[in-house]
Amino acid sequence: MEIPKRPAPPAGLRRALFRLPVHLYRRGLGPLFGDRFLLLEHVGRVSGATRQAVVEVVEHAGDDYVVCSGFGPRSDWYRNLLKTPRATVQVGRSRFAVTARPLDADEGGELMIRYAPRHPKAAARLLRYMGFIVDGTKDDYRRVGRELPFMRLTRVR
Repeated sequence: MEIPKRPAPPAGLRRALFRLPVHLYRRGLGPLFGDRFLLLEHVGRVSGATRQAVVEVVEHAGDDYVVCSGFGPRSDWYRNLLKTPRATVQVGRSRFAVTARPLDADEGGELMIRYAPRHPKAAARLLRYMGFIVDGTKDDYRRVGRELPFMRLTRVR
């Protein structure tokens, strides 16, 4: 695995394009994304205002949804959840409260090994976009997963 250059979180027009799914959720079109993506509503760490982001679900089991900050630990939503782990998510038409917990590097590595074979085209495209050069082996995916910050969102009952 190589990491020639990691991109910064999107700004300007790229940011607007990345935020397009948020607007689709706001218009009631969240079910179009199925359970592959979720709308994350969280509290801004500086402003205290409600913020929203759409993130891909890396893994879902029971009451847990695991998501990843592809732009690394500098992503606003990730930093906001570190400060205030209570949030709300919408998956399809369902909305519910969650508590966020960051995962360690070993867990991230194992998650990436499971994710890549389930979504090979998406994994290859996303990793290339995020600046990773991988050869497709489990070891490479494990190393990538150790570099990315993952967050477990557990439904509050």
